[in-house]
Amino acid sequence: MALGTATPPYELRFDAGRICLDLLATTHPVERLDSPKALCAWIGGSGLVPEGTALGHADAPWLVGFRELRSHIGQLVRCGRAGLPAVDTAPYVRALRLVNEAARAAPPAPLAVRAENGCLVRELAVPPTCAGLLALVARDAVELLTDPVARAAVRECEGDNCPLVYLDTSRGRRRRWCSSEVCGNRERVARHRRRTAHARV
Repeated sequence: MALGTATPPYELRFDAGRICLDLLATTHPVERLDSPKALCAWIGGSGLVPEGTALGHADAPWLVGFRELRSHIGQLVRCGRAGLPAVDTAPYVRALRLVNEAARAAPPAPLAVRAENGCLVRELAVPPTCAGLLALVARDAVELLTDPVARAAVRECEGDNCPLVYLDTSRGRRRRWCSSEVCGNRERVARHRRRTAHARV
């Protein structure tokens, strides 16, 4: 993929249920936003911009901006899980201020335009700026953090050494892992091995 073109797919291991939580997932199992090219791929794959949107002006400062916002959102989401009240620590207050500042920027305006086949497709009125795209992610985080129902559904994966956070929309809110096929399967295998080892004693 050429730098500057946002073309899906940028595969995440799972769908976290919110764009701001999908951004948090880009740290695991390794840093996924390791270049402007990777960031462009994530922006396109996450649906922040319509397919084919040119992001040729994305550069290292964009990468810094998205990583910093990711860090601030991660701090707020993890502190605010399960409806816990906001904590009054300097890092939390700073993270909240910076996410709110990011949310104030004007996001890119979507337009409905006619494609060659006559169908309406989404297009941006002007090329997206870094600040505008950060605003979309920050606003998603603000909505999540201020919605008691959604906030109460935020879960952290119970898998060993898995820090991923997701929105639990399962029936009965009983989802335990970010991915049943990955972390869930590892847990089932580990449980089977423990039972087998116990039976041999």
